[in-house]
Amino acid sequence: MAMAVGVPVGWSGQLARDWAPRPETFAYITLLTLVTEGLALLTLGLVGPWGERLPAWIPVLGGRVIPVWAAVTPAALGALAATGVVIPMFLGGTPAGAGGPDGPHGAAAWIMNACYAPLVLWGPLVALVTLAYARRRLRTT
Repeated sequence: MAMAVGVPVGWSGQLARDWAPRPETFAYITLLTLVTEGLALLTLGLVGPWGERLPAWIPVLGGRVIPVWAAVTPAALGALAATGVVIPMFLGGTPAGAGGPDGPHGAAAWIMNACYAPLVLWGPLVALVTLAYARRRLRTT
């Protein structure tokens, strides 16, 4: 979101100019942030009670049991997608290195790479939580 409002967050040169604050850049980064945060929060449904039964406050559907496949299928696809995007990103170098000469250097590059490093575990951990959810739900149905 810092980039959406014009903070270069370590980028320079053409990359910084490409991400200068413009309405379309702000909209893109904001939408990307909201979608990824929303999907990440849905992961909590795999370990919380609302992942088994819709909360009563939801109009029309509230209180209904969520079919196992309706949670496991998108969670498994999400785990595959997260792994498929992040692992190649690190195999090809580091996130800061992807910017070439315009990317962050020194301490800024180290901080950026450290912030992205936990993403390597996100896909495999979602896969494990999905497996545990499926086993728990199939055992009780």
